[in-house]
Amino acid sequence: MNNNPIISTTDIRKIYTMGSTEVKALNGVSISIKKNEYVALMGPSGSGKSTLMNLLGCLDTPTSGEYELNENFVSDMTDSELAEVRNKEIGFVFQTFNLMPRMSALDNVALPLVYNGTKKSLREEKAEEVLDLVGLGDRIDHKPNELSGGQRQRVAIARALVNNPSIILADEPTGNLDTKTSVEIMQIFEKIHAAGNTVILVTHEPDISEHAHRIIRLRDGIIESDLKNDKIVSFADRKHEI
Repeated sequence: MNNNPIISTTDIRKIYTMGSTEVKALNGVSISIKKNEYVALMGPSGSGKSTLMNLLGCLDTPTSGEYELNENFVSDMTDSELAEVRNKEIGFVFQTFNLMPRMSALDNVALPLVYNGTKKSLREEKAEEVLDLVGLGDRIDHKPNELSGGQRQRVAIARALVNNPSIILADEPTGNLDTKTSVEIMQIFEKIHAAGNTVILVTHEPDISEHAHRIIRLRDGIIESDLKNDKIVSFADRKHEI
């Protein structure tokens, strides 16, 4: 069994130049995440957590340092290879959902499969399957403006799952949702993790981070703490259906 980390960063730094000022968003971050870990990245605004999320998701590249994803050095990849990694290996869930307003739930979910050339019949079959998984099998023809905030986030999660990625990256996935809906969304992430996915979520909310099995706290671009969560909040014993 391969026990090597699925994600490994070594002394990564990210510097933004704003006029004559340099902003050190990340200042030497080294982390190692194994397959099927459930990790929360926490920290106040400006701590570097979203910058780190973008780097882990291959949406940006570090100014210096090394990032290995599935034992491949990201810095050695071409733009087309990075795009392929983002499409196949990583599922993204954003706070603002990022859905196409004129497309149905089914077509929004199927979009990543369009980019990799999957034929239409298989695209629709897979999209229906994951919409069923998140409890929206009866909403496949609805457009985003016909869905509640929680339902839109479920569509976004289904889209992230449709390529069966090994890693799910979620940036403040409950940030625009009420408490009850947030609980339901966190139940879905628990199921995703239980199915074998690696889940990494960015949050500033302690009650959301408590669902993760490991909590990494950032401050001023460095890791302040990296601890196992001994008080995991779980819904495994609840009979509430998603």
